[in-house]
Amino acid sequence: MNRLSLAILPLAIALSFSSGASDDTLLKKPQLDALVATPALRKAPDFPRFLAQAAKADPSLKRAAAAYAAKRPLAGDDLVNVSRVLGLYNRLHHHDAVIATIGEMVAMPTVRAADVPPHESPAIQAIGRKIEAMARDFGLQYRNVDNRIFEVKLPGSGSEEFGILTHADVVPANAAEWVLDDGTKLDPFKLTRVGDYLYGRGTIDDKGSIAAVLYAMKAVKDSGLPLARTIRLMVETTEETGGDAMKYYREKTELPAYNIVLDSKYPAVVAEKGSGALKVSFAGGPADASATAITAMTGAPSANAIPQTATAKLQGGELAAVAAKLEAAKAAFVQKYEGQGGKFGIDLSNAPDGLTIKVTGVSAHGSRPEEGVNPVPRLALFLQEAGVPLADNGYARAAKYIAALYGTGYLGEQMGVGYQDDFMGPLTLSPTLIRGGADGKVDVTVNVRMPRGRTPDELKQVITAKIGAWSASAAIPAEVAYDQGNWMARDPSGAWLSTLLNIFGDTTGLEAKPVPTAGSTTAKLMPNAINFGPAMPGKKYTAHNAKEFKEVVDLDADMQMFTEMLVRIGNLPRMQ
Repeated sequence: MNRLSLAILPLAIALSFSSGASDDTLLKKPQLDALVATPALRKAPDFPRFLAQAAKADPSLKRAAAAYAAKRPLAGDDLVNVSRVLGLYNRLHHHDAVIATIGEMVAMPTVRAADVPPHESPAIQAIGRKIEAMARDFGLQYRNVDNRIFEVKLPGSGSEEFGILTHADVVPANAAEWVLDDGTKLDPFKLTRVGDYLYGRGTIDDKGSIAAVLYAMKAVKDSGLPLARTIRLMVETTEETGGDAMKYYREKTELPAYNIVLDSKYPAVVAEKGSGALKVSFAGGPADASATAITAMTGAPSANAIPQTATAKLQGGELAAVAAKLEAAKAAFVQKYEGQGGKFGIDLSNAPDGLTIKVTGVSAHGSRPEEGVNPVPRLALFLQEAGVPLADNGYARAAKYIAALYGTGYLGEQMGVGYQDDFMGPLTLSPTLIRGGADGKVDVTVNVRMPRGRTPDELKQVITAKIGAWSASAAIPAEVAYDQGNWMARDPSGAWLSTLLNIFGDTTGLEAKPVPTAGSTTAKLMPNAINFGPAMPGKKYTAHNAKEFKEVVDLDADMQMFTEMLVRIGNLPRMQ
């Protein structure tokens, strides 16, 4: 791992990168858009005729098209332009096939089960067979590494390889939260197109990338364009739960020296925060059957997601009186806290088996709490501030802990541990997951995203001390288990990075510079790995969200840019 000095990454924000090609001869967004709108291109049955039609529509392509037709070596601007037209061809001709493939993959619920190892999961094995069938059909090499990694290769002429990494596993989904604003109910594991949005678990994280890059490999293979490097696609199966599959793969297979990960955002990610799971457990107090008690609480289905809803169930005591008191406190509470992070709602439902409190916020990826409104701390605060006496059990203690040390913030400000890095951004802590056991013990897991500025051990020591001090002061025993991953930073230089930035900038017309992410991907386990897509700047990243979706326009851009990426990175004279 190349860690940067404190001076390098902030400076990288201002750097501009050149592809080495002359700007006045390259196809850019206006020319690419004009070609997309050319009817004759859609009728061309194969790439050679597609390129010939493109050269008629845009005379600047004539030299490159003639060289390709004559099978002369392509270099410089000609190679760039042909690879860009190939990206357009892939986007226009394989659009429907890619969406259909995403639909098949979304229907495979590749969520990690507690009692079945991922490599034994029927869904994981099914998606491996799907990838194998596509690879064989496309004329690509395939290898199944013990159902941990599914490997697809497009051979090049030289001895070097570069890696492309995606993942097939997904986070769990709470089906009750997959309801559109108009009331339409969605199945998380069925692809549903609504206008230009493709809804389904994994559409953006990361099954959309798998489908897009496989068809990009097909387009390159079918075009006959030579590659100096072999392209090795690696589809991981445990990215969402720690990357065990990649660790297994590393022990058995030499990794490519350079790797591009399709699991974060554009333009190109050169730094990632460290992801942590802070679990604090609370035992129950003495039982009091006459008192009202919290008997269940729910938050996110996985620790790395901000949930859309959080619920608590109350039983025992005078529930009618409790319901009346909570109802009376609701409006003032919502008014008080809506100014602290966004709108949310509270619903009460009283049934014979108990009283349920549901807080509805806005779901988000765990690494981007600023894009959501976390209902978990709002539920805990409501339980504390509504004035309802609650029995002293594990849930009540968990609610006190969340309210006292997190509140509605997510920057560690209430705990007093906040800090930030100028490039990578702030530390974030978000309580997301609540689990109760048969023994009465309740676990609260906080999703931590740590930027440069502290080591994992330093942060663990500070946070554990804060929790210990609160535990002693509140006389509430707390058991802490804290696993904190480290941040990563790459050297923001080299021909391969400048090539990716050039592809993004010229294709989209947007600013192209290296960026950080709060997300944590398997790039940390790979040598010289940076992320390239699929999330577009300026848009909410819907991975791990209720109603996860991929915009069709962004999928088209992925198909176009991934294709160009394979050709150009595959033919760079040198990577650095």
